[in-house]
Amino acid sequence: MAFNPPVPDNTPHKRDTGGLGTLVQAEKLMQIAILLPSAAFIGWLAGAWLDSKLHQEWIGLAGMIFGGISGLVYVVRLVMASGGEPSADKSKKSSEIEP
Repeated sequence: MAFNPPVPDNTPHKRDTGGLGTLVQAEKLMQIAILLPSAAFIGWLAGAWLDSKLHQEWIGLAGMIFGGISGLVYVVRLVMASGGEPSADKSKKSSEIEP
């Protein structure tokens, strides 16, 4: 069986941006921390408004639950998009190399 040397990786290495990279990462974490409570609060406000217009008492709670769930879904999608980049590159490289 012939030996095939590994394909060299010609992609440029990322440079550490120092303070700017740290600030960007902190901004992403703050966005995640603020998003979930604000989504639940906005859902509660919309539900309370519908409560007053439709003369019901349960829509405020349903709006808060819906806002919390939608905020949680968005947070999970945001985390997967920001954290999934390196693994997507690895899977792409492994599929390009044939045995």
